[in-house]
Amino acid sequence: MSAISRISSNTPWEPIAGYSRLVRAGDVVAVSGTTATDERGLIVGAGQMYAQARQALANIRTALEREGLAMHHVIRTRMFVTDMGRFAEVARAHKEFFADSPPASTIVEVRRLANPHMMIEIEADAYAGGVTSQQAATKPRAPAKQPKKSAKKLVSKNPARRK
Repeated sequence: MSAISRISSNTPWEPIAGYSRLVRAGDVVAVSGTTATDERGLIVGAGQMYAQARQALANIRTALEREGLAMHHVIRTRMFVTDMGRFAEVARAHKEFFADSPPASTIVEVRRLANPHMMIEIEADAYAGGVTSQQAATKPRAPAKQPKKSAKKLVSKNPARRK
């Protein structure tokens, strides 16, 4: 393994801004600011802070899994939200992903993000603890936790279903 490895999520944003979704330097792993986008770069959960927080965290989990890591390896998160009044929704999503191994965490309100429909962006730092990419590739991984609600319900256009 080289001293520094970089992983892309292949979404449209990375080549535009010139960044990697995840960079690993030895046991230190940094996941770039991650928003609620799907694999094509389209925003999920417009107007729904909880749905966007869950999607951003799921995207972080996917990046970590590509490096053979899991959410319990995360030691710090930084959350940037456009409306601190919706803190409870963000906290709920964050706790669902980290209840068993809570990282150090920060949340701040910002005026806006790269797209006006984005409500949250989350960064994560993780500690790989000596797990190499090669070792992780040969170890069977536990299945990822499935969300309680399907993604389809979270992005529903029906206002009655947005709870």
